Amino acid sequence: MTGTPSPRHHTIDYVELTVTDLERAKRFHAEAFGWRFTDYGPGYAGIRGPAGGPEEVGGLRQDDAVRPGKSPLVLLFSADLDATVAAVERAGGRVTDGPYAFPGGRRFHFTDPSGNELGAWSEA
Repeated sequence: MTGTPSPRHHTIDYVELTVTDLERAKRFHAEAFGWRFTDYGPGYAGIRGPAGGPEEVGGLRQDDAVRPGKSPLVLLFSADLDATVAAVERAGGRVTDGPYAFPGGRRFHFTDPSGNELGAWSEA
């Protein structure tokens, strides 16, 4: 990354909730909060707020169980994912998954020194 980082760089950008029944979770959140969803397949739906724009703020990810320490997953935006991987490792974090490609970009997961799992993503 060169020059001045974008104002989004390393901000909390996306929160992922693990759910055991995706359709039930979508119904609950739509009814309770007015959230709207973008379906990405049988196990994932992006969360959009109740009003305005198409921008996603999070996702519902189906899994067999909600595991302590695994939900919610806070994702940071990175203008330079490889530099962020290096910074996490330099600071004492541990990469636990990735980097890997997904529709629209790349991401990786890591734990901080206390064991909290976070992720970072960048656009394609």
